[in-house]
Amino acid sequence: MSDTELNDERLVWIYTQMLRIREFEERVKGTFEEYPGVIRGHTHLADGAEASIVGSLAAMRPGDQLMATYRCHGYPIVLGTDVKAMMAEIYGRSTGLCGGYGGSMHLVDTERGFMGTSGIVGQGIPQATGVAYAAQIRNRSHPPQVVLCFFGDGSSKQGAFSESLNVASLWKLPIVYVMENNSYNVVTRSEQEDANAAAGEPLAIKAKAFSMPGVTVDGNDPVAVYEQVKTAVDRARAGAGPTLVESKVYRLSAHGNIIVPPGIPLHYPEHEAIEVFGAREEYEAAKRGDPVPRFRARLVTDGKLTAEQGDEIAEEVRLEMQAAVDFGIDSPLPEPEDALKYVYA
Repeated sequence: MSDTELNDERLVWIYTQMLRIREFEERVKGTFEEYPGVIRGHTHLADGAEASIVGSLAAMRPGDQLMATYRCHGYPIVLGTDVKAMMAEIYGRSTGLCGGYGGSMHLVDTERGFMGTSGIVGQGIPQATGVAYAAQIRNRSHPPQVVLCFFGDGSSKQGAFSESLNVASLWKLPIVYVMENNSYNVVTRSEQEDANAAAGEPLAIKAKAFSMPGVTVDGNDPVAVYEQVKTAVDRARAGAGPTLVESKVYRLSAHGNIIVPPGIPLHYPEHEAIEVFGAREEYEAAKRGDPVPRFRARLVTDGKLTAEQGDEIAEEVRLEMQAAVDFGIDSPLPEPEDALKYVYA
């Protein structure tokens, strides 16, 4: 990553990374039907949040670190993690990023600063705060290092959220908390929860309780996200402490996909807005605002990218992700005797 200004080349890079995330996750989703039984357990997709992910990570420097929630495929892709190893991990193969032990919700690549994820809502927040504390200690003798912590709006109802932001503010830790408000907590609309259990709207207002800046940004605009996160990263790097950035996006897939037992028909909910509330108009409006084609159109209109170049990028990305699927399918499963390899008690 680099903290250079967003020149034309950098803007095209942002679009390319957004497209890579989208194509990778489309292949994950497609695996459930193309190769039934290959993916075991849950997967959670971040389609609709690509602009937020890439815009945020564009503000990082080499050596910075981040932690994320279980909707986690996009971050390591942008950081440069091998997508073949990622797909193999999701398929539970021995060639996977974590040897097949972690799966979709527990990716980690510490060599690239991706410190891991958790399937538990809000658990990554105190862990990332601890990573920031370690970074603060190292910063006494090394170039300043910043930690980004990503989580959903539902995590802001957890006690760990308040405890972590409180200590981060008191100790002026070099961390930026990015709350990706994706409009739904599984089958509950965010505004329904906010009316009963939150501090108000926007959710970034919660930052006031911890004496830190809180900002809300359109998570469909990667440039706007970059500018807000860059300001927060610069503040943290200067030793001024944390910031809470609320990035407002819309999750375009259902909460999660899961394997079903043999003999039970496959059913993948289109989206909770439709399945639970019958709000197809809401969902279709969100689809029309899809940040990936929207940003491509913006680059073409502004003369940063031609339609032909966009098509070439799309084909390169398609081939890259097809190779990842092929690698994962062709990779061996772990040996049975490896089941206890990392069990210590």
